[in-house]
Amino acid sequence: MDFQRKRDASGGRTRLIYGTGNLAKLSAMRRRLAPLPLEILSLNDIRGELSEEAWERIQDIEEDGKTLLENARKKAKAYYREIGEPVFSCDSGLYFDNVPEELQPGVHVRTINGRRYTDEEMEEYYTGLAKRYGDLRARYRNAVCLVTGPGKEYSLMDDSIASEYFLITSVPHERPCRPGFPLDRISLDIRTGKYYYDLEQKDLDQVAVEDGYLTFFQKIFGGDA
Repeated sequence: MDFQRKRDASGGRTRLIYGTGNLAKLSAMRRRLAPLPLEILSLNDIRGELSEEAWERIQDIEEDGKTLLENARKKAKAYYREIGEPVFSCDSGLYFDNVPEELQPGVHVRTINGRRYTDEEMEEYYTGLAKRYGDLRARYRNAVCLVTGPGKEYSLMDDSIASEYFLITSVPHERPCRPGFPLDRISLDIRTGKYYYDLEQKDLDQVAVEDGYLTFFQKIFGGDA
């Protein structure tokens, strides 16, 4: 390999930091990348290893890129400067068919009209759009950037890591919103007509982390994809 691996105590796996504090996203990524020789930790998992100043700088990173990949790169590079070991970051954008351009969320899925929405406000906003335009045919486009060392950067943003199309509905699932993926309560799988809340875990993980992520990391770290 062209970078220095940091092994975990059990040996054999590369310690890899996922630049997120979202436990639901972390769990889904761990399950999908389980075939690879990786120990995936979140930023919260390594907080005790960082100085307070470094932690504050990590928290202050502003996602102001014009594209998903710009945001992913900015975060991954900044995390690497503070952590000094392999780290990756992802960014997602939400896009609808047959909705005016000015109403496309794009990179601003949660920040609407310049304000960061709570989970409940997001649900109210997007169900409102579905009431206005009918069930929204939607898709997440994604980007990932991995930094393994000085000048060692790997990135991807294409259809292999984009989600399948799904529907945003105006009628929320009867179960309350769960942290991590707030729009799953109003998302419908097109093939089955099921709410994401009713999908089996393996199918839900597929929605959250497409096969392209597994191929991306397998090419870099090895292992069986």
